[in-house]
Amino acid sequence: MATLMTAPELHQRLEAGERTILLDVRWVLGRTDGHAGYLEAHLPGAVFVDLPTELADHATPGRGRHPLPPPDRFQQSARRWGINDGDTVVAYDDSGSMAAARAWWMLRNAGMDSVYLLDGGLSAWRSHGYHVEAGEVGPAVGSVSLGDGLMPSITEQEAAQWSRDGLLLDARAGERYRGEVEPIDPRAGHIPGALSAPTTENVSEAGTFLPGGELRRRFEALGLDASSKVAVYCGSGVTASHEIAALEIAGFSAALFPGSFSQWSNNAANVVAVGDAPFEDGTDGPSSMSRADGSSVEA
Repeated sequence: MATLMTAPELHQRLEAGERTILLDVRWVLGRTDGHAGYLEAHLPGAVFVDLPTELADHATPGRGRHPLPPPDRFQQSARRWGINDGDTVVAYDDSGSMAAARAWWMLRNAGMDSVYLLDGGLSAWRSHGYHVEAGEVGPAVGSVSLGDGLMPSITEQEAAQWSRDGLLLDARAGERYRGEVEPIDPRAGHIPGALSAPTTENVSEAGTFLPGGELRRRFEALGLDASSKVAVYCGSGVTASHEIAALEIAGFSAALFPGSFSQWSNNAANVVAVGDAPFEDGTDGPSSMSRADGSSVEA
């Protein structure tokens, strides 16, 4: 199934009157102006999705900063957005699909097949001169019935062992992977055995995904091939969804570690590696790595 929809393709659908649910998922870590930006200008008919409250449960040290919400609560949110069974859904943001990909992954995980990311988001739409509108959109409540567990995911325990026979990708910025800076989570560094694969390298300067062939070469350079067993994490399971979308475009399937580093780094039993190698000593096995000091997670 396709992952992306271009702005012209979406515009054509809307002009033809084909039922399409548009989700505006504007959210950037450390900022609270997503809804204000939505009210100022959004795609016609788009519904605002609040990532911290509708695409995540309450933060807890044992589950991470953005744990997945219970399936029944997510279904309630999807119905609030106006989704019915069989609908086509297109999610977008204004940050290279970094936030919208969370909605894409969760809807796929809930069993929806016809769900896409608007490639390039709001900027791509505007670059074609298409109409935007202001204000809140309150659609009729939908009746969609959602499931759970349709996309692969892994637990904290599985993440600890993943690199033994698979590839674990860290989608955060390189400086956070290396442990040079950590503005949010209790400890700096990465899960031992993980490879650095920053999400920002999946997109062009315009915020559109790189072509499939280019993405495939990028991931192949990290050691992926058709037989690879791949899992992805980030800080709290949000941008890792973007990496999974990029991997899908490249022809690879990958599992999500929902709790990601925010869950991992809060567990005192977990070691954390620093530096630019999967393990601190540059070998294929663990070396001297730091343990937690009891710090609590930041929401």
